Amino acid sequence: MSRTKTFLQNSITTAVYQAIVMISGFIVPRIMLVYYGSEINGLISSINQFITYFNLVEAGLSGATVYSLYKPLAENDHKGISAIVVAAKNFYIKSGYFFVGLVLALSLIYPLFIHLDELSPISISILIIALGAKGFLEFFTLAKYRTLLTAAQKTYVISIASSVYVVLNTIIIFVLSMLKCNILMVYILAIVALYARSLILIIYARKNFSYIDYNEEPNNSALDKRWDALFLQVLQSVHVGAPTVLATILTNLKMVSVYSVFNMVMVGINGILSIFVSGLSATFGDIIVRNEVDTLQKSYREFECVYYMIITFVYSVTMIMLQPFVSVYTTGVKDANYYQPLIAFLFVLNGFLHNLKTPQGMLVISAGHYKETKWQTITQALIAIVFGFIFGKYLGLVGILVGMCLSNLYRDIDLMFYIPKNVTHLSYKSTLIRIIRKIVDFMIIVFPFYYIKLDISNYLNWVFYAVLTSVYALAVILVEGLIFERNSIKSIFNRLLSMVKRQKNVN
Repeated sequence: MSRTKTFLQNSITTAVYQAIVMISGFIVPRIMLVYYGSEINGLISSINQFITYFNLVEAGLSGATVYSLYKPLAENDHKGISAIVVAAKNFYIKSGYFFVGLVLALSLIYPLFIHLDELSPISISILIIALGAKGFLEFFTLAKYRTLLTAAQKTYVISIASSVYVVLNTIIIFVLSMLKCNILMVYILAIVALYARSLILIIYARKNFSYIDYNEEPNNSALDKRWDALFLQVLQSVHVGAPTVLATILTNLKMVSVYSVFNMVMVGINGILSIFVSGLSATFGDIIVRNEVDTLQKSYREFECVYYMIITFVYSVTMIMLQPFVSVYTTGVKDANYYQPLIAFLFVLNGFLHNLKTPQGMLVISAGHYKETKWQTITQALIAIVFGFIFGKYLGLVGILVGMCLSNLYRDIDLMFYIPKNVTHLSYKSTLIRIIRKIVDFMIIVFPFYYIKLDISNYLNWVFYAVLTSVYALAVILVEGLIFERNSIKSIFNRLLSMVKRQKNVN
């Protein structure tokens, strides 16, 4: 199977998965707000973020395992693959025990600091354990299969299994909430959905990787990059979770709920964008391992071109439509103020800055440059935490988001110079010029709406204006792209057209 076809197969299934996640992401918080209130919604968001941080006990293991599997998979070395998988399995089990201990500790400590009329301290403890159940299963059964499928460029299997889980989980929460069940009962019974995902991954992996010998001597040295990959994963967790944790410490659960509603939209958007990156780390990793320099440079230039066009389109439209959507989404919810235009602006700015470095960050993973970028990663994390805490103390959510923006801006600049010098050996100037053009596109699209007031009172109005805005944004970006990026766009189009023709000939 060609790399382009593999990429499209993974992308399509990821697209379906992300669409399901986005729909679920809109449904579940709305259910929490309507049936249980902003404080419960904020509580669940806060607990989930702490649990996300606890996943750091395996930080770097996934990335190191995937990277170490590129070579034996390319060489079809079954013994080498087995040795790495067994080593990963052993590490995951040890990490799992630490994870369980941290969740249990949180269940004892968290209720001492958070008080709700709706839930007793014991109920909060049980809720924490229920929300941590997904992690239990991940560490002890699934993680080794997930890393193997990722390295083998079969992320479509993970997407299918995860889609089944999300659908079942959403249905369970929706039905039980409609029946006005206790929030504890809702999340305890939702654990059932986890087993469907587990079953699919286990059956597929055992059938298609039956040659793996779990009695093989573990190759622990192959995972030495784990400790270097740790820092990259810490950074990713900081960007995902620091605002929620800081908001829990510096504000209150209602403001955490406000953050979670805006973040719900941004998570959905990042999910859509991940479609275009899904499986590419493994693809580029394979190219780097084979030392195909010309292929690397050509493919990377084309990917960066298209990805920057996509994020400019997505975030310019989001800048215009985010606050109107949140206002419609929270109609009837009166226990917190969800009209926060400045917070909406900072969310979009942070998202845009975060995704500017996605092409370069992907190559850091593909090339296994965890150790080489360790100190830059630490610096970025410190900027997010320190400035987020200082500004957040005086400005609340606004200050926390400013800290995140500064953190991403630093990393954008750092990677813009690092990747050309150490991986692609291309000029950084082409990336810089491309970014400047996209910022100009962004301003051209957004600026007129500073003067145009959109009259949006329901979802139908919102969709109408979103479509008009999207058409305008697409026109601006395509005109600029055809003027300055004609060759790259033509090359990508020809590659896709060639693949379609080959597929027709096969059929």
